[in-house]
Amino acid sequence: MNVHILPAGPIQTNAYLLTAPERGEAVLIDAPGNVWRDVAPLLQKDKCQLTELWLTHGHWDHTQGGAEVVRQSGATVRAHAEDRELIETPEVMERFMGERMNLEPVRVDHWIKQGDAFPALGTSVEVRHVPGHCPGNVLFYIASLQAAFVGDALFNGSIGRTDLPGGNFEQLENAIRREIYTLPSETVVFPGHGPKTTVGHERVNNPYVSA
Repeated sequence: MNVHILPAGPIQTNAYLLTAPERGEAVLIDAPGNVWRDVAPLLQKDKCQLTELWLTHGHWDHTQGGAEVVRQSGATVRAHAEDRELIETPEVMERFMGERMNLEPVRVDHWIKQGDAFPALGTSVEVRHVPGHCPGNVLFYIASLQAAFVGDALFNGSIGRTDLPGGNFEQLENAIRREIYTLPSETVVFPGHGPKTTVGHERVNNPYVSA
């Protein structure tokens, strides 16, 4: 399996394209604005069809390109129901952003929840709910890849902001300890912004949430 890191959109939000050339299938995690222009050539190069889009949470910078991705690929979408309003009626975010952003709603096919597991790309994926930055923030843990795609819950040396509507520092702190720091130390953490890190490194060094 290949992991392509694709920063895109106005604030360079990380999207992750997972391709399995031997299966001819691919999955996209998060869809910042205009990400399809980066995804399409990689699908062609790896000879894959995009079958699913997984949203870590409903904030605009992670969903802005979602409708285009679905139109172009027909991908099935998974997201957490706590962010249903943000995903299906994204104009609510314009109220606290203070500007018109012309966001399109994204159709979600499967509402996921804590503890869900499902097959993808020839392996198994576990869903863990990590609220606090956004009510519906989830991580997708792929044990066979030793990887967790965590959205904006945890960053390299930092954590997601909790001052936006639906944010709560104590909730995020508890969720990080319960759902991220309990993963194996060698697990690679792929965040929504910035460089990757590992669970072991953040347990010891993160200045905001210690183990």
